[in-house]
Amino acid sequence: MQDLVVVGAGPYGLSIASHAAAAGLRPRVFGRPMAAWRDGMPPGMLLKSEPWASNLSDPKGAYGLAAYAATQGVEARHGVPLPVGLFASYGLWFAEKAAPPVEERTVTAVRPRAGGGFGVTVDGGGDSGRHRETFLARTVVLAVGVRPFADVPGPLRALAPERVSHSVDHADLTRFKGLDVTVVGAGQAALETATLLAEQGTTVRVVARSHQLNWNTLPPPVERPLGEVARAPHTGLGCGWKNWLYAETPGLFRRLPASTRARVFTSALGPAGAWWLRERFEGAVEVRLGESVAAAAPAGDRVRLDLVSTRGSVDAVTTDHVIAATGFTPRLSRLGLLDERLRRSLRRVGASGAPETDAVFETSHPGLFVTGLLSAPSFGPSMRFVLGATYTAGRVVRGVRRRLGTGSRQLPSGASREPLPAGTAQTNWMDGF
Repeated sequence: MQDLVVVGAGPYGLSIASHAAAAGLRPRVFGRPMAAWRDGMPPGMLLKSEPWASNLSDPKGAYGLAAYAATQGVEARHGVPLPVGLFASYGLWFAEKAAPPVEERTVTAVRPRAGGGFGVTVDGGGDSGRHRETFLARTVVLAVGVRPFADVPGPLRALAPERVSHSVDHADLTRFKGLDVTVVGAGQAALETATLLAEQGTTVRVVARSHQLNWNTLPPPVERPLGEVARAPHTGLGCGWKNWLYAETPGLFRRLPASTRARVFTSALGPAGAWWLRERFEGAVEVRLGESVAAAAPAGDRVRLDLVSTRGSVDAVTTDHVIAATGFTPRLSRLGLLDERLRRSLRRVGASGAPETDAVFETSHPGLFVTGLLSAPSFGPSMRFVLGATYTAGRVVRGVRRRLGTGSRQLPSGASREPLPAGTAQTNWMDGF
């Protein structure tokens, strides 16, 4: 029986695996390393977050983004966006240097066992020659990223994949050269996708129900007068005290009433474009504000969209393809790999559809841990970003060790007797922060 299975090999999965290995565990990690960044983001995209807020987490902090950038002759500077491709390569470097080997296979089912633990089923791994495998695991960590939770507006869901897609579906936009594309959404994914399309010669429009587009401003220098820092401290989520609370105290956020957490999760850090994108976007992309898709239907080999305005007027647009850059909703109902009875049994955060967790990211089912977007309604907005991996990784491993009985409890036969990493040895007053 495996002590720990990590499902997913993105920033959260790799960070947890790194901490687990350092704590003496032998996790099995499944997934395509950095898949969302390699397979769902086209060339030309840039990181919106600051380099210092985009680190994966290893216990010694030795394998940050700046360290990798230096090996490539690149300086990771505050206020200078880095290519998404560089970040994806950084994740692969981190996986090689700081994490145990990743098995590039897909976990297709996680089922609870009557006596405790889980049955985990994994596919055969494509051309690897391996057969489908089912084995037992005492603990499972879900680090599945955002792709399972992609939102597509209701009127678009009946369209064929050739006519509608989500922004995470595209590692290459060149298939849309010379075509007419409608992008739905008002956040960074929508605005940057539309910009890249326009710059390659695609006729593109953005449709957004908001009445204005929001743009982040150029971040102030790291070194500032003390008074400016006191008014608006830097955080990995942007400047300001509210952002500081979200970024630095996820444990306090978890103690808020469930209804408050669910409301903040859906409203905090609303859609906005990066400051460095605005000049490229404006004048290059048609924008239709205050409109939403009321209906969509095939029109020959194209798509007819009925756009309704907030005033109630309806206008029809015909387009070749629709890209929904409409975000992600972390609902357990979308996580098909989890046994249905297990999904239904988990305690939720209010009406959010996301699982409630304790301070170490364990759900109400013993031994099942969730991270990243799935944990955001519990721990706050920072879990929607790479930034949250640093807070998460050590705490999850602490929870796993306690569940296995390797923390303050007796060690099972053959388990590692190495001390816990600094800051994770015993429960203390910092556990909730």
